[in-house]
Amino acid sequence: MQTTALFTTAFVVGLSGAMMPGPLLTATMVSSAERGWGAGPLIVLGHALLELALVAALLAGIAQFLVQPRVTTVIALVGGVFLVYLGITMIRDVWSGRLSSIQASSTDGSASAPVSMHPVLAGILISLFNPYWSIWWATVGLGYLTFALNSGLSGITSFFSGHILSDLAWYTLVAIAVSKGQALLSPRVYKGLLVGCGLFMLGLGIYFFYSGLTT
Repeated sequence: MQTTALFTTAFVVGLSGAMMPGPLLTATMVSSAERGWGAGPLIVLGHALLELALVAALLAGIAQFLVQPRVTTVIALVGGVFLVYLGITMIRDVWSGRLSSIQASSTDGSASAPVSMHPVLAGILISLFNPYWSIWWATVGLGYLTFALNSGLSGITSFFSGHILSDLAWYTLVAIAVSKGQALLSPRVYKGLLVGCGLFMLGLGIYFFYSGLTT
């Protein structure tokens, strides 16, 4: 996978995850309502610092292990299956009406950080204790790192920057909208974007799986 493709696909997959309801989205909305739109980028900064440390640790400890053909195959297969699962789940939840708008989806019981907590610290702690975050990095994240290693530092940089910029773009938009008391997207547009992202992840998962079979 070329560096441009790594950046683009990492951005879209990251955007798909950011748009889904969860603790980070809830914390962004709560903090932005109290602190202003700047809380959104600060939460993403905390999230990014944790992920940068994780990527560095993964590369330092298992980089040579990841490039072995059999390991690459297993990681690609597992990551592909998980991406397909995420894509199908996203489309199913939109179809069933479980995901209908940002505001409704973000208040379905997801925990948020206390408003008194600094947004950077909130971004770190919420990500660290989110089970989905660990599962994603153990499957899809490792799969991306495996592909990125083939392009060296430029590949890793392309993947990580695409992944983080998607979070920054989305959560900043949400923070601005919340701080101004405006709806970011209509329910129809929001659901359409989710379906599009779900289809993209489904296709990318198939690509991961196929790459694993042909490695």
